[in-house]
Amino acid sequence: MVSPNLTDYTSVASGFSWDREQAGLSGLPDKQGLNIAHEAIDRHASGELQNHTAFRFIHKDLSVMDCSYQDFKELTNRFANVLGNLGISKGDRVFSFLGRIPELYFAALGTLKKVAVFCPLFNVFGPDPVFQRLSRGDAKVLVTTHDLFEKKVRPLLERLPELKYVLLTDVDHDESEQIRSLPRLMEQASEEFTIPPTDPEDPALLHFTSGTTGMPKGALHVHKAVLVHYVTGKYVLDFHPGDVYWCTADPGWVTGTSYGIIAPLVNGVTNLVDEEEFDATRWYSILEREKVNIWYTAPTGIRRLMRMNVIPREKYNLEHLRLMLSVGEPLHAEAVVWGEKNFGMPFLDNWWQTETGGIMIANYRAMPVRPGSMGKPLPGVEAAIAEVTDDSFTLIDELDKDGHLVLKRGWPSMFRTYLHDEERYSKSFRGDWYITGDLARRDADGYYWFVGRADDIIKTSGHMVGPFEVESALMEHPAVADAAVIGKPDPLIGELVKAFVVLQPGQQQDESMKTDITAHARRKLGPAVAPKEITFIDNLPKTRSGKILRRLLKARELGLPEGDTSTLEQP
Repeated sequence: MVSPNLTDYTSVASGFSWDREQAGLSGLPDKQGLNIAHEAIDRHASGELQNHTAFRFIHKDLSVMDCSYQDFKELTNRFANVLGNLGISKGDRVFSFLGRIPELYFAALGTLKKVAVFCPLFNVFGPDPVFQRLSRGDAKVLVTTHDLFEKKVRPLLERLPELKYVLLTDVDHDESEQIRSLPRLMEQASEEFTIPPTDPEDPALLHFTSGTTGMPKGALHVHKAVLVHYVTGKYVLDFHPGDVYWCTADPGWVTGTSYGIIAPLVNGVTNLVDEEEFDATRWYSILEREKVNIWYTAPTGIRRLMRMNVIPREKYNLEHLRLMLSVGEPLHAEAVVWGEKNFGMPFLDNWWQTETGGIMIANYRAMPVRPGSMGKPLPGVEAAIAEVTDDSFTLIDELDKDGHLVLKRGWPSMFRTYLHDEERYSKSFRGDWYITGDLARRDADGYYWFVGRADDIIKTSGHMVGPFEVESALMEHPAVADAAVIGKPDPLIGELVKAFVVLQPGQQQDESMKTDITAHARRKLGPAVAPKEITFIDNLPKTRSGKILRRLLKARELGLPEGDTSTLEQP
């Protein structure tokens, strides 16, 4: 068993320097800057890892395709040249709308080589979420499959005048000047490409995250973020030469980009990508067959495994597995203990956000684990608990007191703006402190404990769902007069999306109507975002100014105290 990269948290944290850690990266040749794709691919392809497996793609039928660092250098070079041949320039936005297939991954890194901005979308999104993100993100290029294009994108084209090209991964001919064959373009493109000078502050990644009100927010990250991907890969994921690593997250979620693409490659390990969705037997078989050393997954998957009557180590040979990690929503203590009992090691929880770009608080391999805790801040990251109101901001020195989790500016992967919403971005900070929107507490030994969301965001199966987005789609149904959405605790998926619906006069509140509204929502939003439960209600609780009191709906649903109802329109 190899020794952890971080053996003494206190000493590493006290002597940490981002500038010193940057020496672990090479930078572009001739001091031309810092580019994520160069650190992830090209510097390895030019060295002793040239023929080492960078990606191992596991297809739905369990067949395998290996790509070395050199293979991926050539693929990403070709894609960067495809973009250049199409006239795509620095800063232009390139979107993917794909499952976990090779094209997603070489499109991501090829885009970064071109110093364009890459934005991945979940392939389970319905037309409305796709349109909102493509439109708000000023998409110039979309990479997708023929099937997804026909079902969810083609009807949107007239409303997306800025979308110049749709590149289809699985057709061999161009339909038009706009709708092109990616295989044909790749075949025509050169495999030679020189990454242009890249300022560390050049935009690189765009990730959308839903809020409780308004449209999805586009958090923009820069190339300098790669330093956090490198450091967290070293200290949290504990990468060592020769490791085989598997992150189960889709790149449509920020984890699947930061830790399903960038961090493992920057650290020079083999990165597994499974095209298929969750299947317990498949997952265990992959861990065994591929001799996985490090496994990064989500509480939803862990809870599903816990429901099975399987003791993994008795049925599968998992002797190569040395580290298991979890992210996406708080990991309950019972899951940590279950991991220890059934795998011989705990799941190490960690905390971060789309806005932070990388892991901020974590449990570490060599540090005692306190089940239920998020762990301690990443070396180089200063976290605190604060009292925050509209008019005041005060750091809380008192231990074990709930408050807002805040982070001090200065970590390299901090988002640089919300695209087209600088006002909202500025409201996310108080002086040097970023207000995360999460509530937490800190104990006497410096461990942080998640308390809850300060807003109404819903975390379901690893997805961040904004109520406004779902409510807007529900309101488009002709029978719906009003709607509100909450997250309802669910032991399997964390929270399920529950909708409270007010029908138009004369409409029947019956199961047939529920079925019809559910089908409508699934068509508009996709199954991952659409409500799992619908309850008809005569009136929604609102403030006198018209704001829906979702917390009141949630309290009534769960039988909790209703709290202050002084602003309720109809108490």
